[in-house]
Amino acid sequence: MDMSPISRGTRRVTVVRRGAGDDHQVDDTVLVEGPLEILVDAVSVATTMRTPGDDDLLALGFSICEGLIPEGCEPVVEVIETAGDGARVLVTTGNLFPQQVGRLGLVSSSCGVCGTADLPGLIASVPEVTPMVAFDSATLIAVAASARSRQELFAVTGGSHAAAAFDSDGRIVAIAEDVGRHNAVDKVLGRLFREGRLPAGDLGLFVSGRASFEMVQKACVGGFAALVSVSAPSSAAVEAAARAGLRLLGFARGDQATEYVADERPS
Repeated sequence: MDMSPISRGTRRVTVVRRGAGDDHQVDDTVLVEGPLEILVDAVSVATTMRTPGDDDLLALGFSICEGLIPEGCEPVVEVIETAGDGARVLVTTGNLFPQQVGRLGLVSSSCGVCGTADLPGLIASVPEVTPMVAFDSATLIAVAASARSRQELFAVTGGSHAAAAFDSDGRIVAIAEDVGRHNAVDKVLGRLFREGRLPAGDLGLFVSGRASFEMVQKACVGGFAALVSVSAPSSAAVEAAARAGLRLLGFARGDQATEYVADERPS
């Protein structure tokens, strides 16, 4: 039976609220976190801790960002096993999968490139983007509030991250939530790929939390014109965005933001 995102992604628990001498037991809602194993042509390429929901899109987006989907390939993605909060997803490329992967094993819900030591090499590997639109600054700033209003899991748990793709009018065309920021982005990328909207040179990407190097890398693989975050970017994120030509804004809150990498194309 199909379940809503709230049903799949949350769990009720009993907690004790303490403070001001008024301890009392109440029911609360927490975000679900469980393992997802991703297989490409029967090869296990990663296990990531994620929030259940859109597992097929997550696996597809992850495979795209890792370079596991050859250009021109139309992969078949299916959930082949579920057990409790865990699942396995098979991505089938028709034996086009290049059997050389950069990372195998466990990927936490907070970092998808942890354990990779060659940062200069990583920055150099980030693809350049070709923006197709020039975003108005006010539109980029306002997208944070727009995305927040659609974060159903965050509204009931306060524990999820979000990623959203939006157009030059600020209209959100795809949004996803997950315990991990990189998982949320992968879900958005997977959806856009299925809809034939990659590379997304006419779209921007919003992420909750900080703008890490990995967020920039995924935005560039997706071909986005801009990346907007509600928190700070890292030094590697700024360097990679500048090299790739990706407009980068951080601290997008209220009616303000800080622009770290500008759109330098002639107006």
